[in-house]
Amino acid sequence: MFPAQSRSRSMQNFLNSVSAWFSGLGRRLAGLLPDGAGIAGRIGAVVLALFVIVQLGLAWYWSREPAPFWVRWEESQQPAVRGFATTDTLIEVARTLLDKPGGYLSNDIGPPGVLLDNIPSWEFGVLVQVRDLARALRNDFSRSQTQSLEEPDLAAADPAFHFDSERWILPSTEKKYRDAIRSLERYRDRLSNPADQDAQFFARADNLRDWLAIVEKRLGDLSQRLSASVGQRRVNTDLAGDPSASVATPRPGDIVVKTPWLELDNVFFEARGAAWALTHFLRAAEYDFGDVLDDKNAKVSLRQIIRELEAAQEPLMSPIILNGSGFAIFANHSLVMASYLSRANSAVIDLRELLGEG
Repeated sequence: MFPAQSRSRSMQNFLNSVSAWFSGLGRRLAGLLPDGAGIAGRIGAVVLALFVIVQLGLAWYWSREPAPFWVRWEESQQPAVRGFATTDTLIEVARTLLDKPGGYLSNDIGPPGVLLDNIPSWEFGVLVQVRDLARALRNDFSRSQTQSLEEPDLAAADPAFHFDSERWILPSTEKKYRDAIRSLERYRDRLSNPADQDAQFFARADNLRDWLAIVEKRLGDLSQRLSASVGQRRVNTDLAGDPSASVATPRPGDIVVKTPWLELDNVFFEARGAAWALTHFLRAAEYDFGDVLDDKNAKVSLRQIIRELEAAQEPLMSPIILNGSGFAIFANHSLVMASYLSRANSAVIDLRELLGEG
């Protein structure tokens, strides 16, 4: 038998198997219907079953996290100008947020998107990092000093990314975010144009430190919420180190902190989304701030942060987020994620100290 005939027969056998499976499903569903249901009822039952199967398949496909992409450091086979890698990476991360399988799901009002919560949490983690970097571009990276003029395209992109993340109509969230992406594309194109001297990117140590200060706080918040998955009694350190400090509403010396059980997976996937976005942004910063990092001998510190964030994105082998208690038999995925983010946060602190040295 020729190979083509063998493949044709295999395909025919597969189609016959699929047809037989659906026929058997129809007979089983028809057996569940009342005797007077008739042909219309049986057809409706089969259509309903197919609808459920398709929805489950889409839910599985849409719940997959996007793969990492390569950060572009070149333009037209030539080394890109300073700021191109950071801006282009921000554009690609934001575009992936909208164009991944299933599109942007956080504002869905129909199945299966409205029934999913892991990927919307992942989207929110990415979105927070996109917002932070867009604001850093607007306030720091594109300005030489506090009295300099704002970059108009970045001034338009920043508030657009801060639009309501769950708005689905008039205007939709996707429309506002695509407007922000177009503004970033205009800034990137002007940045790459030697004739346009108004669009600038200032790769300075103080600019990088200011953005990393925000990253440090985000990672600290996520690691604390992840660590609280098992519940902890913590000492109140709100005013530690400053005897003259005060607080609006005093809290007790011991605080019990615990993430609600129904929010464990949301916090976990939000952390994975933040790690995914930060990995790309830091790779871009490694190029755009390369001279600054080399001068401080800090490039290895940046790469260690990236390595920790990459480890936080290893494939999840369990169908659910396990929440074992401390040293119990079962794993605790939240504590594992908290460990990676805490190490990344410590490396960010070290990197900021290096950049602050003369």
